Amino acid sequence: MAGPDSSIQQPAAPLVAPPAARRFRRLGDRGLAGLFISPALALLLFLSVFPLLWALYLSFTDYSATRDVPAQWVGFDNYTTILGSSAVHERALTTLIYVVGAVGLQTVLGFTIAYLISRRIRGRGLITTLFLVPMMLSPVVVGLFWKFMLDTQFGVVNSLLGTLGFGQVEWLTSQRLALLSVIIVDTWQWTPFIMLIALAGLTAVPRYLYEAASIDRASEWFRFRHITLPLVWPLLLIAVLFRAIEAFRLFDLVYILTQGGPGVSTETLSFHVYKVAFLGFDTGLASAYGILMVVVVIILAQLYLRYLDRLKEG
Repeated sequence: MAGPDSSIQQPAAPLVAPPAARRFRRLGDRGLAGLFISPALALLLFLSVFPLLWALYLSFTDYSATRDVPAQWVGFDNYTTILGSSAVHERALTTLIYVVGAVGLQTVLGFTIAYLISRRIRGRGLITTLFLVPMMLSPVVVGLFWKFMLDTQFGVVNSLLGTLGFGQVEWLTSQRLALLSVIIVDTWQWTPFIMLIALAGLTAVPRYLYEAASIDRASEWFRFRHITLPLVWPLLLIAVLFRAIEAFRLFDLVYILTQGGPGVSTETLSFHVYKVAFLGFDTGLASAYGILMVVVVIILAQLYLRYLDRLKEG
């Protein structure tokens, strides 16, 4: 039989936090978040900041990846060589023509397509998906695809032109048309990006503005000029910024389509840096090229963002 004191419960033992909990007890939510994020942040900084700092150091040396001798410090000689080279000026002009032509054409076509799609309700999702297909392809695949299509003798484009009564066109081997061909191929691939951003902006425009304009019997041009364009314009400018930065460092399409030729008519700055680094094996000079390109992109992006801020305040 149980004793008289068997129904009395013994006091529970005090709860003791595990060692890990006691170790992190003094950390708040922000401290714990920083603790968990710090490994990924350290890896990201190592993979992005360290190569940039290493390239900055190499840009002041005569280092070459093929020479088994220590790098010699040359100061700003690489930078003065680049800034005073007429060949660099020519490549910079080619890059500028390409960026302005490609991004400008993509902006006009992308916004026009987005505006037409936004006015059509039936099948809009399917049409948008079909337009996005070129953007989903790899640039190498796009380059090979268009290289075969623009071939002078066996290309589909010239075959179609011959059917219509036109002669053969040397799309990729003519100095006058090679850069234009690269612009057309890049426009075919990346116009959907501008279209997607513009379509998002057009969809976000409040409908009551158009309804108020309809009540006031405003014309279609008035709605576009005073309602649609001002509200979509800031978002469109951001898309233009992303595309301009991407187009400035164009390499893959040029490598696949023209190899920088004929001559140097399609040799952009990025492709020229590739030739200096991997064909001329002048790693120090190529690093200086890369640093200068980063500086130019940062300066132009800051000026562009200041313009966006003034536009937003206005």
